[in-house]
Amino acid sequence: MRHRIYRQRDSQDAFTDLLFNALLGFAFMFVAAFSLMADPTKAGDVESKAEILITVRWADRHPDDVDALVEDPQGNLVWYHNRDAGLMHLDRDDRGLFQDRMVVNNVETANPINQETVTIRALQAGEYVVNLLHYQANYSVPLPVSVKVEKLNPSAVVVFYDTLELQGAGDERTAVRFSINADGQVVNTNTLGKRLLTRAVAAKA
Repeated sequence: MRHRIYRQRDSQDAFTDLLFNALLGFAFMFVAAFSLMADPTKAGDVESKAEILITVRWADRHPDDVDALVEDPQGNLVWYHNRDAGLMHLDRDDRGLFQDRMVVNNVETANPINQETVTIRALQAGEYVVNLLHYQANYSVPLPVSVKVEKLNPSAVVVFYDTLELQGAGDERTAVRFSINADGQVVNTNTLGKRLLTRAVAAKA
């Protein structure tokens, strides 16, 4: 009877040792995986960061071309001819259906989404102006275009959202003007018109 108890205890000890060794092995692999990860402070690494996200959208698969123009407090202007200005960047110049075809798994397909986005990487005190330009129109009816401005940090907050109707090629409208205070907070939004295209064209020339 005593011999049977010893054998049972030895079996339990062996199972415990096996389980403990397995846990040690998993812990070692976990530590090794972390040690092989790239150091985020290493030179050459780029951390994606944005403080403000401006999104302009119109109907999917619509052929019209709408452009976003954004001016910062320093007078820098980002638009399709100047995708980087100050701390702002135009992530995508969407031209309606033009150049919306792509190849996925050797199959050509169309991207149906009509959207332009502008990111502001750091906040500056002062006023920002967001304008829309109906660059190319294919129909005589107005085109509804939505504009959303989000402050992303410390958590995403929508500070402005509205839908405007553009009336045809060449129509430029101010969607929103918003101000940032010294603490990085949005303190004012309004829709007072300000034409940016004339200055943009003059700067390009």
